[in-house]
Amino acid sequence: MKSRKIRFGALALAAILAVTASGLASPAQAAKKNKKITIGFVVHVVGNPFIQQIIDAAKMAAKDLGVTIKVTGPAGAEGDAQLTAVQNMAASGVDGIATSVPSASMVNGLNQIIKSGIPIVQFNGLGEGVNAPYVGEKSVESGRILGKMVLDKIGGTGAKGKVIVGNCYPGFPVLENRQKGVLESLKKASGVQIVGPSDVKVDAAANFAAWQGLLAANSDALAMVGLCAPDVESIGKVTKAANNSKVIGGGYDLTAGNLEALANGSAHISLGQTPFIQGYAPVYILVDSIRKGIKINKASFLNSGTEIVTATSVTEPFKLPALTFKELQAMATSKTKTRKYYEPVVKGYIKDWKKNLKPVSDESA
Repeated sequence: MKSRKIRFGALALAAILAVTASGLASPAQAAKKNKKITIGFVVHVVGNPFIQQIIDAAKMAAKDLGVTIKVTGPAGAEGDAQLTAVQNMAASGVDGIATSVPSASMVNGLNQIIKSGIPIVQFNGLGEGVNAPYVGEKSVESGRILGKMVLDKIGGTGAKGKVIVGNCYPGFPVLENRQKGVLESLKKASGVQIVGPSDVKVDAAANFAAWQGLLAANSDALAMVGLCAPDVESIGKVTKAANNSKVIGGGYDLTAGNLEALANGSAHISLGQTPFIQGYAPVYILVDSIRKGIKINKASFLNSGTEIVTATSVTEPFKLPALTFKELQAMATSKTKTRKYYEPVVKGYIKDWKKNLKPVSDESA
């Protein structure tokens, strides 16, 4: 009987070794894969409709992957307050953290957390020098696209007149890059006079008031161009209130309010930066890296893509299915439709995140 037990033990050990050698998970690997994972998700402003789209996608990823997600962030875009929120997440024992980085003052603190063994993925706001992947748009290039589209609307390189440019958060690296691209395109018309860039604030009410004051002071402006999520909706409301249908309005993000401004003709162009990817991919990368033991403590870039939208056309990245403007509007208010639409990206581009990572310098190329 004793010899049979020994023989059984040897066979069991051989079976385990065979399973491990075949590429299937060992008991230790399986335990790690099945470990209950908690991800911290820290945004730079709570309550903004665009940021909420990112949060919604992050929660979708957490649900799909079977992990817990904790979302937090300051009421306004304040780097020190956000770093404190990230540090509190780390102290609470989360397994990984996704965060936007609106201020250079966060960089050293984030790197200390990474060094302690907690992986971080950046999204939406890139912190130069953070030893972590970043998920976001190619910011300078998107600015070039917006600037060119506005310029084409006001007469091309032969245009003459004022173009008002607003930045809701001067100093935010991604917004500075957008600004650089917009100005680069607009300056191709020697007759265009740039007004600003002016600080138009991130709070919706303050943003509206800022654009209202700028148009009142420059009622002959050819165009108003914003770099932030509240701008297109505000510009639309301002031009309607002033009964000024001649001003071309352009900016960023595909919130319900921004799309309504395009639909009613009070604004004309809005570029999306695919908030679904900016929310879903950071959570996916963190969970995949934790479960598989993949180190992500180096700066790199995953392009979230640029969406180009007018009231008559919708251009989506990553060979996604064609959308009508009305379908895009419906998606802006439906998490179910959004998740279904981006399924090809989840199964392809995001799943293959490792091979799709680029040098971080590509973000501002």
